[in-house]
Amino acid sequence: MSYPDSENATVLLIVVIVLSFIAASSLNVYPLSPSMATLRPMVMIMVLIFWLLFQPRYVGIFTAFTVGIIADLLMDTHLGQQAFAAVVVALVIKVTSIYVRQLNTITAWLIASLGLIVFQLNLWILQMFVQNVFVAQSVLSLLMSILSWPLVLFTLRKFSR
Repeated sequence: MSYPDSENATVLLIVVIVLSFIAASSLNVYPLSPSMATLRPMVMIMVLIFWLLFQPRYVGIFTAFTVGIIADLLMDTHLGQQAFAAVVVALVIKVTSIYVRQLNTITAWLIASLGLIVFQLNLWILQMFVQNVFVAQSVLSLLMSILSWPLVLFTLRKFSR
């Protein structure tokens, strides 16, 4: 037996998830001055981590790969670098969330921080191997992402129930 209200809620949730990724992608490519661009948080990955934590039924490894490929295309990085890092983050979040009994704000922040650190470490390693480049300024972006995680959490949490 199918319930129309639950089907409508599922469709609405999927629309919200897609719209949140569209908004995050536009924030990722919004033009900023060079000094401000180093402080830009990794909004797409933050939104991905949020949905991986709070809606794992609808957002998983395939979504992480898709978001990573889109981020590669938008950010003009080598194709597959951000996709690989996003998939690794999704795996880390999935494994970590198995061991978490209650997902409160602090726990979500710690898991998101772990995911953001894993993402940035993967990008650094891939860029060193592929391009022989190390972008030290991305530490500032990582710190801004960790500090601004509660904004993403409180903004999207009302849509995840």
